[in-house]
Amino acid sequence: MAMQSIDKSLFEVIVVSDGPDPQTARALSPWLRQNILDLHYLSTTIKKGPAATRNLGWLSARSTFIAFTDDDCLPDRKWLEAFTDKYTGQALCAYSGHTKVPLPANPTDFDLNTAGLEQAEFITANCACTKAALIRTGGFDERFKLAWREDSDLHFKLLTHGIPVITVTEAKVTHPVRAVQWGVSIREQKKASYEALLFSKYPDLYRTRIAGKSLWNYYVINVLWVVLIISLIIGQYKIAEFSTIMIVTLWLMFTVQRLQNTRKSIKHILEMLVTSVIIPTLSVYWRLYGAIKYRVIFI
Repeated sequence: MAMQSIDKSLFEVIVVSDGPDPQTARALSPWLRQNILDLHYLSTTIKKGPAATRNLGWLSARSTFIAFTDDDCLPDRKWLEAFTDKYTGQALCAYSGHTKVPLPANPTDFDLNTAGLEQAEFITANCACTKAALIRTGGFDERFKLAWREDSDLHFKLLTHGIPVITVTEAKVTHPVRAVQWGVSIREQKKASYEALLFSKYPDLYRTRIAGKSLWNYYVINVLWVVLIISLIIGQYKIAEFSTIMIVTLWLMFTVQRLQNTRKSIKHILEMLVTSVIIPTLSVYWRLYGAIKYRVIFI
């Protein structure tokens, strides 16, 4: 942020950690002492998720116009200038910038999923809102405990309150793909419960703005697993054999689909084979968990 093109006296920088974070505090200590930026460091008392940390940040801000980005993002030098050039002083407005996700020549499945951020309408990696708009909408819903759909929730709040969301392509942020552990897609399935939360709040907007491909194969695989188990218990081995063949077929189809346009290393192929066995059941579990928790029909 020290490289931003606008005068440093015109903006403050607020860094918020999700829970106590001595490592981040130490890293920021030299910047706090040197006064190069109007810099402030805050942290929540316990881990509450990104929605709560962002609420703490914007509520603590002195400015009436607030820009958001993430800790793993690199704003362009003219990022703030692009937003402020568009802002004409209206009380209720929001802006969405352009986010670039650079990919390696041979991306992984996780890399390609992250690259989907480039097509997102409104993400907190690169957006700006007036403080009045955040107050009017209530800010971020702190029930979103993971970094997933809390920005879509704010976007839908802005739309339902009639607050315009203006695209500013000149406001550029680079979002590198972070390094992740093997099998990360298994942990990612927990995010499905927050799909149910968002759908429970904005079913029409969810259907028109987010709802993607059907997960029919996930449900079919789970039904086949149940049929397989029951048929083995009651001794119907022909049915068990048919169920096994169908499960293997759908598993391999799913694996091949995930490997399209991605890295073909032995390590990555093995990761796709293993995780493709687990994902359909885990995804359905978390979707049903969210449907029950938030009392909505969501499959």
